[in-house]
Amino acid sequence: MTDSLSRRQWVVATAMALVAGCNSATSTNTAPPAAKSAAEPKTVTCAVASVHPLATDAGVAAFEAGGNAVDAAIATALTLGVVDTANSGIGGGCFILIRRADGSLAAIDGREKAPAAATRDMFLVDGKADPELSQTGALAIGVPGALAAYDLALKKYGQRDLKDLLLPAAEIAEKGFPIDEVYAGKLKATEEKLAKFAGTRAVLLKSDKTAFDEKHKLRQPDLAKTYRAVAENGIAWFYQGPFAEKVGEWMADNHGVMTAADFAAYAPVEREPLVTTYRDWTIVGFPPPSSGGVHVAQMLNILENFKLSAEYKRDPARALHIIAEAMKLAFADRAYWLGDPDFVDVPRGLIDKEYAAELARQIDPEHALEVAGHGTPPRVGEDLFGKKHTTHIAAADSEGNWVAITATINTTFGSKVIVPGTGVVLNNEMDDLSAQPGVPNAFGLVGGENNAVAPGKRPLSSMTPTIVLKDGQPVLTVGAAGGPKIITQVLLAIVRRHDFGQSLKEAVAAPRIHQQWVPNVLMVEDALPANLIKKLERFGHKIEKIGTGGVTQAIEVEAKGKLIGVHDPRVPGKAANGKRTANPSNSEQAPATREAA
Repeated sequence: MTDSLSRRQWVVATAMALVAGCNSATSTNTAPPAAKSAAEPKTVTCAVASVHPLATDAGVAAFEAGGNAVDAAIATALTLGVVDTANSGIGGGCFILIRRADGSLAAIDGREKAPAAATRDMFLVDGKADPELSQTGALAIGVPGALAAYDLALKKYGQRDLKDLLLPAAEIAEKGFPIDEVYAGKLKATEEKLAKFAGTRAVLLKSDKTAFDEKHKLRQPDLAKTYRAVAENGIAWFYQGPFAEKVGEWMADNHGVMTAADFAAYAPVEREPLVTTYRDWTIVGFPPPSSGGVHVAQMLNILENFKLSAEYKRDPARALHIIAEAMKLAFADRAYWLGDPDFVDVPRGLIDKEYAAELARQIDPEHALEVAGHGTPPRVGEDLFGKKHTTHIAAADSEGNWVAITATINTTFGSKVIVPGTGVVLNNEMDDLSAQPGVPNAFGLVGGENNAVAPGKRPLSSMTPTIVLKDGQPVLTVGAAGGPKIITQVLLAIVRRHDFGQSLKEAVAAPRIHQQWVPNVLMVEDALPANLIKKLERFGHKIEKIGTGGVTQAIEVEAKGKLIGVHDPRVPGKAANGKRTANPSNSEQAPATREAA
């Protein structure tokens, strides 16, 4: 995308019940008590918001067909893998965060992994990192994890079979869909690199190797065949069968290092969700290798030391300045400490409240801070995590299950590779490992030794699926797209909703800022008022204007229990509600009318 929008797009879906503050009602029955059914049907509702109407509809349809929040979220994700292939798909990875009806939490790590033959210096040419190698082509590709994670989530927490969700998406892939202006723009922006690969050219470009125009009906018969093969044979067809073999053969012919054995060895990991607090809210995030969960928690901990509500009312520019400084301090820590907890020590002290207070004391409310490097959190080496362009999907259902999924293939159209005959766009997540510690990646992020390339390692990620609770009950889910801007978008949505008193719609639409330490600039959207920009400059910030600071999707529960889905106005998309009648004695619930959100 232009700026970082096309890097990682997001989608949000949600459903909730009256017992958790959402729309759910027992149907009216005027018959005498003796005539009443032992199990009266209830009306349960859902809301879905995504960057594509067909994906939104798929999530609602899965719910209305008898699914729960997990089914709705994964149906949306699988459909985005057809209609938004620039940003996500089964050739990439994901994080899945779940809050179950009984209040327990689960986190499924479906992040891509480095192949077994990956080496620390595989992206160096004459001693220097070559970004072309880590971002385009065979070496850029990590072992995809999204499909395995979806399958695990459905089997443990869903009500529908994977087959039920794959087949409708396969139908769209085969029949085709008209591409919109955003998709056409992404094709145009990447056509030169897409044209390098025969399998990709055959699907995504015209015969003259140029991009399709807006409204072109894009048909993907090979992707439809892949979806149907997985539906018929299960994920073993993908990880231990023909798909893995075909990719392995292509790799061998194209100077890659990934093999069919890498696919066979892949397994998603269940991790302990990260739970912290912000004032009277409980924040549930994803642990490493997500950096987003850690640093949203860390930044919120820092900001707890300031009276942001009063600051914002008195001087909005100074409130934004304080938030930007918290971002800067957290991203300095990210560059040094974060990595795959299965390989390196990632200290839990990063989310320690006292450490946050120590960092907060460094912030000058009137002047921008020069941050030389990372801080040192408490209990380093003792208290560790894991030792006890993107799509986001969030969902909840009438039993109180809430789900947040973030999925990605990294930059626009990932590695630009579609292995002929598969239809699947493969990721370029190897660029999220540090090709050379200290050298920026495609998003300008620097990483340290903890994120260096190693066989089987999961790259550090900015994906930030987040669920917010109050008094033990889910009230909000938020996620974003935009590389490292994912983290700061989620932070801003939470702060603006809680401290600034903005409606969720206002919080998502408001102009954004972003500070990631390196480069030491404060990025601001063009729409930020000029008077605020001038005052931020007077505070000492070097300003860089950007068109779009990413894409946020969010859903919350109104006081009366109605679900409100908010789609980011920066991009096309759709928010919709659905409902169905549920009879506990009948697993086949009847779908009801779909309505606009």
